[in-house]
Parts: sequence; C-alpha cells; structure tokens
Amino acid sequence: MKINKILFVSTLNKEIEELIEKVGLKKECRYLTEGELQDEDLEWADAFVSFKTRSSYDYSKVKWVHSLGAGVDSFLYQKKWDEDVLLTRTICSFGQRISEYCLSYILKDIQLHDQFLHLKSTKRWNPITPKMLKEAKVMIYGTGEIGQKIAQVLSFFGVEVYGVSLSGKPKEFFTGVYTVESHFSLLKQMDYMINTLPLTEKTEKLFDVEIFSHASSIGFINVGRGESISDLALYEALESGQVRFAVLDVFNEEPLPKENRLWEHPNVVITPHIAAVTTSKEAVECFVDTLKNIEGDRHLANKVDIKKGF
Repeated sequence: MKINKILFVSTLNKEIEELIEKVGLKKECRYLTEGELQDEDLEWADAFVSFKTRSSYDYSKVKWVHSLGAGVDSFLYQKKWDEDVLLTRTICSFGQRISEYCLSYILKDIQLHDQFLHLKSTKRWNPITPKMLKEAKVMIYGTGEIGQKIAQVLSFFGVEVYGVSLSGKPKEFFTGVYTVESHFSLLKQMDYMINTLPLTEKTEKLFDVEIFSHASSIGFINVGRGESISDLALYEALESGQVRFAVLDVFNEEPLPKENRLWEHPNVVITPHIAAVTTSKEAVECFVDTLKNIEGDRHLANKVDIKKGF
C-alpha cells in the first residue's frame, strides 16, 4: 500500500508536526483540528491519523486510519466500518506504564499505607505486619498486550495471576485463563481484580451486579474503559463490602462530573486518565514505524481486528 497524503487531526498537532519534521517524513501532510476538518480533506487524504474523534467520519474515503492511542473504540464502537480500510493503533509503553500504576496501588494496600497514616495522625504505635505480594491473587480481565504485561510484572513478584478473556486460551504469565462465563467461582479467592478490556459491545457494562456479587472484599482497579463498568453496581458493591476499595482511572464521562458520588466515597481513588499517557514522541515513533511496515508490506503487530474491536 502506498501512502502519499496524510491527514493529522489532533489537539497535539503542533508537537506532532515538529516531530514529523525531525523525522524527515517525505509525505504531504495536513494538520487540522476537528473543527477545521472538512469532507474534502478526507477525500484528499490517503491516511487519517487521530487520537480520539468526537464525531463520526466517512473513513471509507481513505486507505488507512491510525489511532494515536491504544484504544480504537471511538472509531469502531457501535459504528459500521469498511473492512477495505486498514485500522491500526499505537503500541508503545502502555503495558509498562499501566503495570506500574496497578502495582503501586496493590503495594499501597498490602503495605498498609492508609492504616499507618491513620495511626500516625493519632500518634499510635501499632506494629501490624503487612502481607507479601507472593500471598496475593489477582484476576486480570483482558489477556492482550497490556494484560499480559501486568501479569508478567506481578508474577515476577510471586503474585498468583489469573486471566479472563473472550476465548479463555492459556497465555504466558497467567496461572489460568478463563472465559467470562467460567470464571465466577474463582472470584471469592481473589484479592484484586484489574480491568484492561477495550470497549466493545461484549464488554459494555460487563462489571455489573453479577460479577461483583461473586467477589468478597476485593480491590478493584479499572484501567480499561469506563463504559465497561456499571457505576451503580460498583457503588453498591463498595457499600456492601464486596469491593473493599476501587482505583478508577477511566470513566464513562470525562472529566468525571462533580456531582458523581464516586468523588465522595472514602474507598475510591480517582485519577484523571493518566495510567497510560501517550507522549507525542511515542505516538509519532509508532506511527512512522507502522507507515514503514505498511509500505514495505511487512507484518503489522498493531493491526486491529475489526470484528473483535481491538
């Protein structure tokens, strides 16, 4: 496939343009915001490059669409896609960043940071012995690149890691991998559950009353998509103690509205979608590598399976 004209639609265009110029990419490029984008721009372009679009566009006018982020739900979710159009996504340090994010909150819990902070505030000396990572069991939803990296990092410290995927196929670093339907009986044994799943019709509101009802005093970390969670079911699970604490980095609506009661819950940590920030440098490096692979007719590790949605 030959790509000559590339359309970048991003709020990071200034940085992207500077980086593209440094690379010396010999292509015709246009850098636009969504407000500036016109149909004739799509007709002009061979490739459309963006992070997350608010509107739907006729991508059938281009040969290739590339997501500057790891997720592609803004392009595919509840939308029709012309399968003649190639869709790729950014692969960079997401797995490592998210692994460190999850590990930090698991260690915070296991090492009793909150308890010792409270003891300090009351000037009490109470030598409680923390548990160790090798005593913990974790269920990771999603065994793709990100989920597998988390499993690798956690298992290095001796954590017993299980996975949930659509297929239930075994994967390296997981003690066992199960389907959504077959994993419920294991949940009461788990200390933590981590969601890394992309947003698809099968994962929307996956974390509902049924899943949380099988948990017992579990720690829940969401670094996948906010739409995969029923906020009401999560809140009720927090109130009942089925979920002991929740660390939430992604939400159905971002920024999270101030009136959302999750802000006020004492057992909820909220972070503003920073578990896996894509730097402009990483995004451009992945884009350029993908372009070279496309034009060289080489294997694309970051090609999206349209039917699966990831």
